Amino acid sequence: MRYTILVLFCLSFIFANAQPDSLYLKEKPKKYDGPQWVRKNKATIDLNQVSFVNWNAGGVNSISGLVGLEASRNYSDKYFSWRNDIVMRYGVNKQQSREVRKTDDLFELNSNIGYKPTLSSNWYYSARLNFRTQFANGYKYPNTSNPISRFLAPGYLFFGGGMEYGKNIDKISAYFSPLTLKATFVLDEDLANAGAFGVEPAVFDEDGNVIVPGEKFRRELGILITNSYEMEVAQNITMQHKVSLYTDYINNFGNVDVDWRLDFGFKVNNYIRASLGSHLRYDDDVKTLKETDVDGEFDEEGAKVQWKQFLGIGFAVAF
Repeated sequence: MRYTILVLFCLSFIFANAQPDSLYLKEKPKKYDGPQWVRKNKATIDLNQVSFVNWNAGGVNSISGLVGLEASRNYSDKYFSWRNDIVMRYGVNKQQSREVRKTDDLFELNSNIGYKPTLSSNWYYSARLNFRTQFANGYKYPNTSNPISRFLAPGYLFFGGGMEYGKNIDKISAYFSPLTLKATFVLDEDLANAGAFGVEPAVFDEDGNVIVPGEKFRRELGILITNSYEMEVAQNITMQHKVSLYTDYINNFGNVDVDWRLDFGFKVNNYIRASLGSHLRYDDDVKTLKETDVDGEFDEEGAKVQWKQFLGIGFAVAF
């Protein structure tokens, strides 16, 4: 699988660089007017509701909602580029005679700073920080007694330096870092003792008592490669692609962790929009569980590809 992912990454980068200028969002480079900050904010609400009365085909009444907030603060001058953004999302679904269930939950912070030695260069010496976690408990429904995730359990921090290429760095970027620290936080005692998300599990005696508590922090040092681009594929239809590939030097070098997002935005007017997206993840440290014949007990299985697809129609306000 690792080689397939690397091939996909290379093809996506070649495709991004091969697109004619007319496909990119229609924001032509402006004449340099000195150092400047660009500030953007966007709030979104997506709603979906369905109800049935004497519907002979059957169905379940349901309502779902997703609230999002995005903010960016970007600085640029002749030689420096500093891009910062924060993304927050939370979504729930309620079906008749069933508890409220979480459908989306994200807190993500990014900060990238780059320096290019000459005005004509498209290469930047770059440093990058990424942090992400979730707000609320996550469950493997219908079991709501034992959370499988909490706030900062897990939390991920990436920090490193390398080289970044970007002809129009706000729209297309390729980044390579030979030294990136990946820190995994599991600040929940039960999950840490279970060794969730790759941390060292607790040591138990024969009666199940904890002798040595589980670790709540895991450090890795490895290679990070990212590629992103944004373009207008048709009038009022935009596409955003982001892929991140990471492999650790010490623990199973060559086993690639993947985070790949592909999002389409459909603009109806200044306030109404639709979105279609796909999010694929693979992390060898995130193991899956399989139910056993004993009620409430699970056996650990290997890591699997995680995939999320979403379609939303709602409101967006920029401010």
